[in-house]
Amino acid sequence: MKINLRPVLILSFLVVLLVAIGGGIFYWKNLRGIGPAIWGPTGDIVEELGTPGPAVNGTSFPLKLPDGFSIEIFAKDLPGARVMEFDSFGNMWVSQTSQGVISLIYVQDGKAKEHGQILKNLKNPHGLVFDPEFKTLLYYAEENKVSTLPTYSDGGPQKLLDLPSGGGHFTRTLGIGPDKKLYVSIGSSCNVCNEADERRAKIFVANRDGSNFKEYARGLRNSVFFTWNKDSGDMWATEMGRDLLGDDTPPDEINIIKEGGNYGWPNCYGKNIHDDKFDKNTYIRNPCMEPFEIPPHVDLQAHSAPLGLAFAPDSWPSEYNDDLIVAFH
Repeated sequence: MKINLRPVLILSFLVVLLVAIGGGIFYWKNLRGIGPAIWGPTGDIVEELGTPGPAVNGTSFPLKLPDGFSIEIFAKDLPGARVMEFDSFGNMWVSQTSQGVISLIYVQDGKAKEHGQILKNLKNPHGLVFDPEFKTLLYYAEENKVSTLPTYSDGGPQKLLDLPSGGGHFTRTLGIGPDKKLYVSIGSSCNVCNEADERRAKIFVANRDGSNFKEYARGLRNSVFFTWNKDSGDMWATEMGRDLLGDDTPPDEINIIKEGGNYGWPNCYGKNIHDDKFDKNTYIRNPCMEPFEIPPHVDLQAHSAPLGLAFAPDSWPSEYNDDLIVAFH
């Protein structure tokens, strides 16, 4: 007797299919998405997805960030805040240039808790930097001088250096380089001119005790901020070009600063361009060619006013390695 198994197999397939469909519906309604809660993720979720999460803007400003980044207000009620510097305790010092004040923000668990004014009645305070060896010694620059303050102590300020004052760009920025020397940027007294004071429109270098104060680089109309590349040790600086040549000229700049370098102002701008609106002299060859002038490493949109700059930290995604982050006015 021959038995036909085909109807049995079809019925069995239909039963299995119905069970599978029912189980699928039950899973979709009740169990989908609970795997990580039961077993935990197998690795970094961002890496597994291949793309970071959406950007988060926790401020009221119309800022656009790359995916995976967030921004929030760190501290409020600090009018004129200009330069920020963290000390060895993780607290932040801030120069409030227009207020003539340097304030201290106490930080706990990465959050600003309270702040107070430490130094008052200063003349356009700007640059701040801590000594890399005496970590509680703060250097600060006013328009007319550089002083030191032993923080978290009863000691008072001590003047270290006199600086030129008297009009024009009044911000004085400080930095301590990989060579552990003190660097000071001093902007020009004018839009474009031949300076009467040889200390204007330059970056200077000195020992940290203020001795051996000397010119490091010149032809820098207003290099308000500078930093160092941690790998190469090179100094990088933002630079603002002159006004009154039009909406698109001259470019603002990012320069790699070399000792003894001339970066062109007031006679040159951009990629070795002679400013014949100011310099009326006649030359056999372009006076702005190297080695007379070092051209900018990067030309930026005219009048964008590049200010703070920093190299991306190692904690950022790998695609930002060695990138320079620049803040425009």
